[in-house]
Amino acid sequence: MSDPDLRAKGREIRRLLVGDTFADGLDADVYTDRHMEKFAELTQEWLFAQHWTRPGLDYKTKTMVTMISDVATGATEALGLHVRFCRNHGWSEDEIVDAILHIMPYVGVPPTRKALLVARQVFTEMDGNRDLPAG
Repeated sequence: MSDPDLRAKGREIRRLLVGDTFADGLDADVYTDRHMEKFAELTQEWLFAQHWTRPGLDYKTKTMVTMISDVATGATEALGLHVRFCRNHGWSEDEIVDAILHIMPYVGVPPTRKALLVARQVFTEMDGNRDLPAG
């Protein structure tokens, strides 16, 4: 059973992490489907409202940990969103790239290259001024 208060809190945290425009786009393009709405309900109530608000680490640190976990596990589809989280919370492009490069000896060259290509695409989208080839 959905908890409206948790849902509202989760939507607020998600919006804080990803930004207003991107959150609006997700709501309009992804979460209108009845199946994805179920996913949104769970992630907004549990992941964002309860997990992301746990004490101990600030949001900036949590965004970097989340992004690095995507690189390490090969979660390329989620990586773009989490690179965006990092940029929205003060990590520079160079810091993101350096963090990805730092874990290359631990996760391997192919996942690192893939992560850098995803990051580059997000930087391009967020900057809006660069047009780079896919790699």
